[in-house]
Amino acid sequence: MNIVVQADKAAFGQGRAQHTNALIEEAGLRVDHQRRRGRGAGINPTGRFEAETRHVYDDGWETIEDLPPFKTDVQVEKPRTIITRNDSPDISFDRSINPYRGCEHGCIYCFARPTHTYMGLSAGLDFESKLFAKPDAAKMLDKELSKPGYTAKTIAIGTNTDPYQPVEKKWRIMRDILQVLEAHQHPVGIVTKSALVVRDQDILARMAEKGLAKVALSVTSLDGKLARTMEPRASTPTRRLQALRSLSDAGIPVSVMVAPIIPGLNDHEVERILDSAHAMGAKEAGYVLLRLPLEVSPIFKDWLLRNYPDRYRHVLSLVRSMRGGKDYDAEWGKRMRGEGPYAWQIGRRFEIAAKRLGINVDKRRLRTDLFKSTPGSEQLSLL
Repeated sequence: MNIVVQADKAAFGQGRAQHTNALIEEAGLRVDHQRRRGRGAGINPTGRFEAETRHVYDDGWETIEDLPPFKTDVQVEKPRTIITRNDSPDISFDRSINPYRGCEHGCIYCFARPTHTYMGLSAGLDFESKLFAKPDAAKMLDKELSKPGYTAKTIAIGTNTDPYQPVEKKWRIMRDILQVLEAHQHPVGIVTKSALVVRDQDILARMAEKGLAKVALSVTSLDGKLARTMEPRASTPTRRLQALRSLSDAGIPVSVMVAPIIPGLNDHEVERILDSAHAMGAKEAGYVLLRLPLEVSPIFKDWLLRNYPDRYRHVLSLVRSMRGGKDYDAEWGKRMRGEGPYAWQIGRRFEIAAKRLGINVDKRRLRTDLFKSTPGSEQLSLL
């Protein structure tokens, strides 16, 4: 990824965006547009644990144009456990479930991209096209919830990759998981960018009636063109807002995540997003500042150069002003919100808009006292 580092230096030195783009193009790092059509990333860099790197090079035997396009491929993963634990002090949950590894939505800023390198794959186009599904997730979850001594706390789903990404239409893993959670009367909080969540509205409504479920829709921008560029296979902003309305009308507590806020690109939309989500029934809201860990940084920079070259220096300058001069600061307490005057301003704007709308006045806490470790077998007939 040294070429992206060089291009970045050129953009902030004597060079301009055109020169910077040319450096990356000449290095053969970018994948042809037709091969990556409908994807977010423009590059597919080798994972940081690999001994060799890959570069596009036409040796005359087979033209680059003859290479096949990136198609979504799903492999089965059989993990030893399905509930992931964490002890991070700056997130509100200590356990989560990820039905899938990788995400077809292709969000260019996704902080989960580097996890694909642990599979020997790229955080770029591989992350969006080479997916792993966990079809035994529901069975494993039932076993883990039935273990002696298990104590119920809200399970978060959608915190890493989206449980309602397009492949869920076929695999239906998320629906099976919800059926198990309902049978055990276990609380769940869901975050998604997909209107497909409405498919499971029947289960979520029954759980919500008992205080066991809440759903957050992530809305990054109300600009359809920007959203499609940043999140090529996620639901449109309009459909996400409609999903909020549908879920809210069904009695399911809904909230909106303004995430990520990208300075110089979508930060001017904070108030509009909150206004729109509140009108659709959202009573809670949160936000996260753009995070650029590891491989996400060069992938995001390449995207920015391809789509908004005139904003490149401005966006990165603001990002670094909130990250201590770096692309990213992973320190707990800072990684979600950043620091400095610009980060402070974004936080105050969000708070003022939320207060004006009455958002976050009464945050819904999910119940844990209804949990049953051994539900009736008739409720788990799907297993």
